[in-house]
Amino acid sequence: MNLNGSKNGQEQKSGCPLFCPGCQDRRLLPAQRLAEKELFIRKVLLPWRDRMVAVREAASDRRAGFREKVCLRAVWQDKSWRFGFIRGESLVPVHHCPLHAPCVNNTINLMAAVLPPADVFSLAWFLQSGAQVTLVVKSRHLPDMTWLKSEVKDALEQMGDKGLWLHLHPAAGRRVTAKNTWHLLWGEPRSTDANGLVYGPTAFRQLIPELAAAALDAAESFLAPAEADFVVDLYSGIGGSLRRWGRKGCRAAGVEINGESVDCARINAPAATIFRGAGRHRLPQLSAMLPSDGNQRLLYANPPRTGIEAEVMDWILAVFKPRRIACLSCNAVSLKRDLERLTGAGYKIEQIVPYDFFPGTRYLEIMALLMRESA
Repeated sequence: MNLNGSKNGQEQKSGCPLFCPGCQDRRLLPAQRLAEKELFIRKVLLPWRDRMVAVREAASDRRAGFREKVCLRAVWQDKSWRFGFIRGESLVPVHHCPLHAPCVNNTINLMAAVLPPADVFSLAWFLQSGAQVTLVVKSRHLPDMTWLKSEVKDALEQMGDKGLWLHLHPAAGRRVTAKNTWHLLWGEPRSTDANGLVYGPTAFRQLIPELAAAALDAAESFLAPAEADFVVDLYSGIGGSLRRWGRKGCRAAGVEINGESVDCARINAPAATIFRGAGRHRLPQLSAMLPSDGNQRLLYANPPRTGIEAEVMDWILAVFKPRRIACLSCNAVSLKRDLERLTGAGYKIEQIVPYDFFPGTRYLEIMALLMRESA
């Protein structure tokens, strides 16, 4: 048994199989890839091009090996487990992806080497978030676990992993995980990232901690929260931004739908009030907390690709009316829609700052900073 894993003959020696959908066109040089991404968002956000600054990048040594969070299909193929993306009807394996963090590639290859075959261990998905690893199995019952020997646990520890989970999910398919039947097989249920934030196996967090911290620095500098202020933090994740507002001494309330993220946020930002659920379902609680002085209201949002929910945007404009807004979006198209509503209601865009949180891929995160014109 090779606990360090080895390359399968079907995978290219470069570590990049053909037709992998995980990256942008690999024929482009890194500068060309970034220019193409920047051109796209400038086209989408054309009405505010004069407010957009150059893309903020990670340091050159952080533009590879940065991806600590993956969700990969698992297929038993040619008497071996393969992990990657489904393209058409075929699996594109990514056992040696240059964008993956070393701990991810190492763990993938370890699992490929030690896991039992599909008729014994019905693996459907491999998930990793930093030092937390999850095996999603299509079964109602615990499979044979004799493979998890002391040398496997030692190898996981040497790779930097801290927790190994088994998730029983008999309906696993397009929906990767379910609420229940999570079993911690080894290690600890929580880990701590480079910014000192506690996270678990499914909690959302930004990659490249240094760049994520820089984006929050920009938001904090613009919002300039003071002790008298109240910050609403939408889609607050594990509480990295909420912790910022707490350190400024102001009141803060977060809204987050992921239960594990809420649990972590309550550890990371104990001074904040955190509501679990969709934003539209927590508007009454947020309204009850608003200060009477509108100039003491601030908004930070980090919405999903679909953008800020319509009902929440209605509430922001009609009820909340924050003095300043910082919105970090992962989708230029939904951001444009949200900015059109905000600017149409009397907000002025002060600056738009793109961040390359995902080097080599098609995606940018975009921070929009807005101020109420009557403020």
